Amino acid sequence: MANSFPYILAFLVAGIALIVLLTTKFKVPAFFALFLACLLVGLGIGMPLTGVLTIIKDGFGNILKSLGLIIVLGTALGLLLEYTGSTTVMANFILKKLGDRFAPLAMSITGFIVGLPIFCDSGYIVLSGLNNSMARRTGIPVAIMSVSLATALLAIHCLVPPHPGSTAAAAAIGVDFGKLMLTGTAVAMPAMIVGYLWARYAGKKSLGATIEQTISDTNTVSNGLSLIKACLPIVIPIVLIALKSFLTSGAKADHAWFSVIFSLGDPVIALSIGVLLAFNCKRGWKKAESAKILQGATEKAGEILLVIGMGGAFGAVLTAAKIGEHFSQAMALGSMGIFFPFLLTSVLKTAQGSSTVAIITAASIVQPLLPALGLSSETGRLLCVLAMGGGSMMISHANDAYFWVIAKFSGLEIKTMLKVYSVATIFMGLTTLVVVYVLSKVL
Repeated sequence: MANSFPYILAFLVAGIALIVLLTTKFKVPAFFALFLACLLVGLGIGMPLTGVLTIIKDGFGNILKSLGLIIVLGTALGLLLEYTGSTTVMANFILKKLGDRFAPLAMSITGFIVGLPIFCDSGYIVLSGLNNSMARRTGIPVAIMSVSLATALLAIHCLVPPHPGSTAAAAAIGVDFGKLMLTGTAVAMPAMIVGYLWARYAGKKSLGATIEQTISDTNTVSNGLSLIKACLPIVIPIVLIALKSFLTSGAKADHAWFSVIFSLGDPVIALSIGVLLAFNCKRGWKKAESAKILQGATEKAGEILLVIGMGGAFGAVLTAAKIGEHFSQAMALGSMGIFFPFLLTSVLKTAQGSSTVAIITAASIVQPLLPALGLSSETGRLLCVLAMGGGSMMISHANDAYFWVIAKFSGLEIKTMLKVYSVATIFMGLTTLVVVYVLSKVL
């Protein structure tokens, strides 16, 4: 364990490079890439094999203990909202209020709201039919409509729980979920606006694309579903979690009602309530329907949890290697503050494509460096996660699966995607960094 800083740094870089190489060039699943990186770094710096495996198991188990139920319930809630047509009800309401002239803004707002419980790729697929229909009806270029929707979904996906990247980073670094949800939503708004403005500007110069009707197995028929009933599965969990975040321990002990709200505001309980409310968005459920959705949620969540768990294991290996102490002694990290987690996540995102893998890996590296970065306070940790969220937005290009989802379902050419969408993600990331920097000066 008495290795020099350059020696440990070399294996850290090698571990990150291995993750990027395996996930991009060889298409190895992120779980196995992170596992091999754990072994490479741990064995490389002189840990015994049994010791490395013990650390991996502990790190993997600890992160799943914190996030397992949250990710499964959040995934189930998103799928239920898709299936019951709740997302379509909300989208149609916004479009009706803003009108055809402001259709791109309507799609951006819709993506922002729908993206709260639904992953960005799923949200885009669900809303793509509505988006393409609006483009036909209004004559607005597809690039403007599609990128307005896509950037709003991305902003929420990178910054707000229960999305896997921000959720895992919050657990690893020690940030309250409720405060991250509220602050992340506020920080995501400027990013959404910048994405929308760039789409309006750059999309005007792009060539129109042929829109093909896409077929989804999602039930998008609202069946008379009211707007209030469609929104409740999103609103109620957010309100409950937010209330819990601002309850003091003294108030919880002195007042019985505060104790009840504190319990209901636990993310697991709040999301469970959201799932139950989502079931209420459709009448006449059949056993096969509900079973299929819940099975799909567990399968999708299982894949996510494997990546998050192994990301936690990678962080545990780095912590055992005392990487934080070495960095703080060798580099003036205190002057970098939020810029270090932002730049690190940006590099990882651009190199390997996945926002989730980028922020999970970055959180593993940054966690032991928090004191050296001056981000060990409660506010500092919150700002750190938000900075990493901004970094995980940029730069989305051809190695990002979400990039291809947008291109496939909108019919946009790759040149247009790079010019309009990829550039938008750069502006969004930088905007988020500026907003977080301002917050660091006022909080």
